[in-house]
Parts: sequence; structure tokens; C-alpha cells
Amino acid sequence: MGGGEPDIMTPIRRSCPIAAERMPVPTRIPALRNPPIAFAHRGARAQAPENTLEAFTLAQQMGATGLESDVWLTADGEAVLDHDGLVGGPVGRRVRRRPIASLPRARLPEHIPTLADLYATCGTGLDVSLDVKDPTAFDRVVAVARAAGGDALARLWLCHPRWEQVVEWRGHCDAVRLVDSTRLDRIKEGPERRAATLAAKGIDAVNLHYLDWTGGLTTLFHRFNVLAFAWDAQTPRVLAELLDAGIDAVYSDHVDRMVHALRALYS
Repeated sequence: MGGGEPDIMTPIRRSCPIAAERMPVPTRIPALRNPPIAFAHRGARAQAPENTLEAFTLAQQMGATGLESDVWLTADGEAVLDHDGLVGGPVGRRVRRRPIASLPRARLPEHIPTLADLYATCGTGLDVSLDVKDPTAFDRVVAVARAAGGDALARLWLCHPRWEQVVEWRGHCDAVRLVDSTRLDRIKEGPERRAATLAAKGIDAVNLHYLDWTGGLTTLFHRFNVLAFAWDAQTPRVLAELLDAGIDAVYSDHVDRMVHALRALYS
């Protein structure tokens, strides 16, 4: 790896009467957050219907320290939690599905909770990560978190795939946490310049797919005090490797595996 940045595995030499051999020895890179956040992706969706209060409550009971969802704004201005923002029929069937933005809260299926419902049910003692699919929802989301009180606003992480959008949001609220959610191959200017930009603009974290991360990359972002988040961490091996690489938060469908991996290193 170039630039002298550490990889997850650091080779060492072992004495041998014939020749020196190289063998990998695991080297943990410290995370900026200790312990990292364990985000339950759409709640405990491996065990319960995703993005429901049942899934969020179960994730909390299983030991998740964070909850993740997608947020949309209804026609009457309610912030609600749903993945694709469409209701009306099963995906893939010839049934017309309508955007959540075109319907008032009262006409949505009962299983779709509001953000206020989430805080009322699970409290404000967990981190909450929201993909803000509708940028116009930002003000309402912040208002709901502020009204919930406690640590809700300080532990609210709002994610968007355009870093320019999260920079714009920073001008509207200093207290909320903001995340550049992207992929490594979309960072055309290179990760070092992106890290410097995020730091200068007051953006708290970058969120990449687990395949994008290496120990060297987490070290680079940490050098700028930008937190490193990883999504789609589903297997014990992937979770362990990410935590060894200094990741500050992981997102997983499998809350039991995620909690076990974190407790193994941070208990």
C-alpha cells in the first residue's frame, strides 16, 4: 500500500535456520470511536419485518447501539421511515405504487412508523442513522429530533450520497451529525482530497461499502478527524476485519453477529 499507510495485516520476520520467512500478524488500528456504533440496518431485519417498530425494538433488545432507516416526507409534512418511499402493492407486481410524498400520513400503511414514533418507542439513548432520500425532509427530521429531547439531536446521523448536499445542511444546523454516504470509485478527486474537504466543511463521517475499506483508508480519514463508517457488514469475518481496520461504525442486518463481534473486541 502506497504512502506508508498501515494495512490491516503487518508482515514480520521470524528467525529460521534456512531463511527468514514472512508471516502475517494481525494489527488492530484504533477507531476514533470507542466502541464503534453498531447500527441495526432497517432494524433487526434478519429477524423481523424491516423498518417497523417491531424490528427497531428487537434490535435494541439484542444490543444494537444504533438504528438505521430511510426517511421520507409525507404530503402533510410528516417524517416517516421506509426504504423505497413507495406504497400500494408488492414490489414487482402490476399494482400501482404511489410515492409517500403524494400521500398524507393517515393514508399510509400502519406498519410504516414516523420518526416521532421511533423516538417515543425506543427513546433517545441510541444513535439513529437516516438516509435522507428526500432532501426537503431535513428540516422536519431535525425538528422531530429536537422535540424528542435528550441526546436525540446530538446522536442523529443524516446521510446523503452527495457531499455537497450534506455541506448545505451543515449551514442549517450545527448540532446534527452529517455523513457523506458514497462509494470509493465515485470519489473522483481521490480520498485524501475528499477527506480534507469534509473536515473543512464540518462533515462528521464518510460511509462506504465494506469492500471499499482498508486499514490504510481508515487511517487516512482519521488523520482529518473524519469518522469511517461501513455498510453491508453481514458476516462474522467481514465484521471482524472492519473492526480490526479501525472502523467507527458498522451497519448490519444481523444484529446478533454485529453485537458479538463488537463485544469480542470492546468488552
